[in-house]
Amino acid sequence: MLPGKSVLFVLIGLCCCLAEAAARPTSDPYKGDLAIFEEPARAKNLQIERVMDLLGIKRGAQVADIGAGSGWFTVRAARRVGKEGAVLAVEINPDYIRHIKKRARKENLPNIRTILGKTDDPLLPQGSIDAVLILKTYHEIEKPIPLLRHVRAAMKPGARLGIIDRNGTGTDHGLDAEVVIKEAKQAGFSLAEQYDFVKLDGMDYFLIFR
Repeated sequence: MLPGKSVLFVLIGLCCCLAEAAARPTSDPYKGDLAIFEEPARAKNLQIERVMDLLGIKRGAQVADIGAGSGWFTVRAARRVGKEGAVLAVEINPDYIRHIKKRARKENLPNIRTILGKTDDPLLPQGSIDAVLILKTYHEIEKPIPLLRHVRAAMKPGARLGIIDRNGTGTDHGLDAEVVIKEAKQAGFSLAEQYDFVKLDGMDYFLIFR
């Protein structure tokens, strides 16, 4: 290959990386009291059992909870998949990882595993996951396309990725569904289903990708 062409390809690669890293508006990751995620009516409001049904989360499944926070969804998925399955709770906040580990021990859920991920990579084992949920966290992701590509590599054939969020500008703890769909497509996903049942106010949406 000619030296000039090598330089050109390097420049193109750098431009692509910069384009993917170029931040659309995002919200600062939540670092406050985790009790905010434990509101008693949350499971009913989000219809989380129906969400798990639609993602195909069943006994024996391998599930990833990205942006796990307090482990609110993690423990619910862990009870559903049983001892034959596992839930990988991914967080970039070490304090939250420690909280989830303590919670798993307290609630006697040895099938929960924690992963201290990166902003652009959840560090999931390749080809190992049956279902992924990103619950009210997507608007905080600074490098969504690289992260989603890593998620895709971790998923088994036929696995499903679910994203629940609320419509917004990115800086107001929400991001319009159209933006999420576009970014997921760039990462190699296709939209399979779209729902709005997770909140009665119509602001929240639930997207399922394959």
